[in-house]
Amino acid sequence: MSTSPSTPSRQLRLGLFVQALGHHVGGWRAAGANGSPTDIDWFTWIAQKAEEGTFDMFFVGDALATSVHRLPSTMSRLEPLTLLAALAVNTRHIGLAATASTTFDQPFHLARAMASIDHISHGRAAWNVVTSFSSDAARNFSRDDLPSHAERYEVAREFLEASCKLWDGWEKDAIVRDKQNGVYALDEKIHAANHKGKHFSVQGPLNISRSPQGRPVIIEAGSSPAGQQLAAETAEVVFTAAATLEEGQAFYRSQKQYVAAAGRNPDHLLILPGVMPIIGRTKAEAQETWYQLNQLVDIDNGIEQLSARFGFDLGDYPLDGPVPDVGATEGGQSRVKLLTDLAARENLTLRELAAVAAGSRGHRVVVGTAEEIADDFQLWLEQQGADGFNIMPAVLPNQLELFVELVIPELRRRGLFREEYQHATLRENLGLPEPAINFANVKSA
Repeated sequence: MSTSPSTPSRQLRLGLFVQALGHHVGGWRAAGANGSPTDIDWFTWIAQKAEEGTFDMFFVGDALATSVHRLPSTMSRLEPLTLLAALAVNTRHIGLAATASTTFDQPFHLARAMASIDHISHGRAAWNVVTSFSSDAARNFSRDDLPSHAERYEVAREFLEASCKLWDGWEKDAIVRDKQNGVYALDEKIHAANHKGKHFSVQGPLNISRSPQGRPVIIEAGSSPAGQQLAAETAEVVFTAAATLEEGQAFYRSQKQYVAAAGRNPDHLLILPGVMPIIGRTKAEAQETWYQLNQLVDIDNGIEQLSARFGFDLGDYPLDGPVPDVGATEGGQSRVKLLTDLAARENLTLRELAAVAAGSRGHRVVVGTAEEIADDFQLWLEQQGADGFNIMPAVLPNQLELFVELVIPELRRRGLFREEYQHATLRENLGLPEPAINFANVKSA
């Protein structure tokens, strides 16, 4: 593989997927692990370290119920939009992305919150749109269970439609601040949403002016056919999981085809698989780090995680027997398929799959030196398996520090990653176009 420092035609986009205690299930127990999931100073350090490495974005996930398997990193967590607002005033360049569910919110509230974060950060906000798959979350919102998979995606599509009407309701030059004539804003440039659909009725207009990006960058993570179709119509970044380059290429081709069929430019949707790099200054050091981490995996915890993901209790199945047939599931369909395909491909027992799934949270692991990790990333980029990656440090702070200290300079040496931020907004730094304003379905307020 070429490692020439000449700038290639494409460069990697990198997100930092943040778990306050590290992504490996045993990472919080590792020597040197640090941090607290409710310490804003800790999150600020992580965001500033990522900004030092010129990552495109800091991303924090969310769940609306306490984890049934009581992982320290998921038992207690800051509300993500509140967290982004705090980080916005402690960073200057890195994008700030958070998960929020369309199943348990309202378009006006969430559109206003995201526009606020975009203003506070001067144009660095992103929203990871999810539909939620936890029945525990449903019971925290006065529901007995979740709507079906199909209905959740139907709701999400309409939620996004209403949100975009709200964001687009303010024209760029609506605020004129005409002191002489006493006119602060032009009414004819502020438009009501007037949205009336099956699931939502939203009058508008939004009570906050157009934000620097116009809309937050829209991220989605569903890899089921319904998820891919929604992403093709509405998303600008897709988070996914792929165990092999061949799987990554297949998803990449499929998702880009969906985008083209939806009448959009496939280059305007970036695909970032999650990956957990285990970095060492030597190969042996990296392998030893990975070995030691896996000694910290609680297999009972792993079985609980798989059970929650698969939607039924695996505790009665023999650990050293085959992975049971999952069948259809209303939960996270794409991640379940990834895990069952991995088990079939590598002939894993239930015990082995539980250890892998618990340790890496179902994502790909790359163990090696900075050069070996850069080789892997370059291969995926050049072979159209990804537009970049969502980096999942196994242990904090060590693995993030090593990525910034060792991997980022190697990627830069190869011309695969930026030397510095070149633009003010996240959308610009990702190479994404400004959203077109469409007032066809709105009327003046």
